[in-house]
Amino acid sequence: MILMIVFRELFLSLSIQNYFFKKGEQIMMSNKRELKKTINYICSDLFAECVAASLYSGKPEKENVDALLTSILTIHSNYIQRISHPEPGVPAKKYYRDLIDNFNKEVNEVVDHIANLV
Repeated sequence: MILMIVFRELFLSLSIQNYFFKKGEQIMMSNKRELKKTINYICSDLFAECVAASLYSGKPEKENVDALLTSILTIHSNYIQRISHPEPGVPAKKYYRDLIDNFNKEVNEVVDHIANLV
């Protein structure tokens, strides 16, 4: 349980919302490579946290843990592909803002599921 609290605090401090930064009045975005690195980092931490929670939390159901690990991998591959191939016709700023917001929502759901394993 302590590990989950520490992880939640780490996640909130490294939130992907900080990917956008203000420069004057305009909100600028770093490059795609940095966004991919951030998504890789967050997903790998989620995967490791899920494995640790399943090992140290008694006997969670194997199907639940496997489904959670699969969903983390699916989220990772889905968002990396969406970064590499943006939708045509959508302004880049709006597209990446929506992508980041949706990613944050899905990650928060996974963090809640991991907390329920414990």
